[in-house]
Amino acid sequence: MRSPVRCDGQDGGARMEVMGLSTAFTEMFGVEYPIALAPMGGSAGGTLAGAVSRGGGLGLLGGGGGDEDWLARELPVLVDEAAGKPWGIGFLSWAVDVAVVARALEHGPTAMMLSFGDPGPFVENIRSAGAVLIIQVTDLEEARRAVDLGADVIVAQGTESGGHGARHGRSTLPFVPVVVDLATPTPVLAAGGIADGRGVAAALALGAEGALVGTRFHATSEALLAPETARAIIAGRGEDTERNSVLDIARSSRWPTKYTARTLGHPYLDGWRGREDELAAAPQAQQAYQDAVVRGEIPALPQWASEAIDLINDLPSAADLVGTLAAQAEAALSRAGRR
Repeated sequence: MRSPVRCDGQDGGARMEVMGLSTAFTEMFGVEYPIALAPMGGSAGGTLAGAVSRGGGLGLLGGGGGDEDWLARELPVLVDEAAGKPWGIGFLSWAVDVAVVARALEHGPTAMMLSFGDPGPFVENIRSAGAVLIIQVTDLEEARRAVDLGADVIVAQGTESGGHGARHGRSTLPFVPVVVDLATPTPVLAAGGIADGRGVAAALALGAEGALVGTRFHATSEALLAPETARAIIAGRGEDTERNSVLDIARSSRWPTKYTARTLGHPYLDGWRGREDELAAAPQAQQAYQDAVVRGEIPALPQWASEAIDLINDLPSAADLVGTLAAQAEAALSRAGRR
C-alpha cells in the first residue's frame, strides 16, 4: 500500500507535506524509495551501485556475463560503498556460468537479478543463498516463466529502454499493467524510458511497486562511463536513439538475436543498417570495427541510451539523484491527487 501525500493550506497558500513512498518493494528490501539501479554492464560498477543503495534505493551491480576479474575488483567496492544498505548483482542469463553466480552469492548480496535468457538453471543456488530473486522480462512468455519459477520480483522492461531489450517487444506503458495483472501478487518493477520522478510516479500508477532506472544513472558521476558517452547522453534526444543488432554483430558479440540494443547513432549503424546478414558474413568488416576502436575512431562500447535522454541534462551524484527522483515522484503523485 502506498503512503499518502498530504497537502495543507494556510492563509490561501499550499504546503506539501510528503509522508513517503511505501510499496511492497520498499518493504521487501527495507529501502527508503521504490527505485532500483539497472545492473548495466560496463557502467554499474561498485561505486555506482553502492551510491544508489546509500541514497535510499537498491543498487544492483552490472555483473553482465560474469567476468570474474571484474567482479573481484568491483564487489568489494560495492560492499564498502553500500555502507550496510541492501544491494544486489545482475547477470545475463544467456551468458553467465552457474559456478560464477554461485561464487558471487558468497559475497552475501541481498538480491540477484537475472535478465535475457532462461533463468531456470540459477534459481536453486539463489534460493539456497537466501537472496531475493529478481527476474527481468521483455515479453509475456518470459513473464509467465518468471512466475512459474517463483520470482520474488519481476521487472517488466519496455522497448524504450537503453541497451538490450526485446526485438519484438511492447513499450512500457501498455506492457507493465499486463505483467502486473499476470504476476499478482508478485511485485513488479517498471523499466524502460524512466528518467525522472514523473516516470517513477507513472510506474506506480501503472500498478508497479517501483521503477528500475538505467540511462539516468548511466549519466552520473559514479558511473563507469567514458566522458564522451556522458556528454553524448546529455546532448542527445530520444530520436537520436535506435534499436538495432548491427553493433552487436560488428563487435562480434554473442547476444541472442531475440534481443536488440537501443543506442545512440554510430557510423557502423549508418553503414550497415538493414544489411545485418551481410555484416554477419563479413569477418573483415567486423575486424575493421575492432581496428577502429583501437585507433580511437569510435567508442570502445556502443553508447547505450533510452528514449528518455531528453530529460537528462546534468551529471549528478547517484546518491543525490535517488532522493531527487523520489521527491519528483511524490510531487507528481500529489499533483495528480489534487486533480
